[in-house]
Amino acid sequence: MNAWLVAAAAVVALTGLAHSVGGELMIFRALRRRGVVPSGGQPVLRGFQTRILWANWHLVTVLGWALAALLLWLAQPAARAASGGVIEQGVALALAAGGTLVLWSNRGRHPGWVALWTAAVLVLLSLR
Repeated sequence: MNAWLVAAAAVVALTGLAHSVGGELMIFRALRRRGVVPSGGQPVLRGFQTRILWANWHLVTVLGWALAALLLWLAQPAARAASGGVIEQGVALALAAGGTLVLWSNRGRHPGWVALWTAAVLVLLSLR
């Protein structure tokens, strides 16, 4: 088993968990108390818009866990041989691009970019 890919999968899975739990505790709990999430809405947003924001927040976690599962599968020697490194390169690029987006969007104040770039580097190290 490729330890770099297992480590990347762990980083992605834990980031997903922190994303959902942190979002619920630090963002959506306060909004829910005000009647905004998941069914309310402020004058700027309609109810269905706040519900889709909430759903998309957690969709990031679900997709992150799917990516972690893919990385665990790729950690198997037979899967790595079959992929030829193409899947790993695509995953590393997606993680790095996502990390860059998070870094740029909030000028580095949100730590998510560190986790995404860390996972991207771990995936790239697996190609050595």
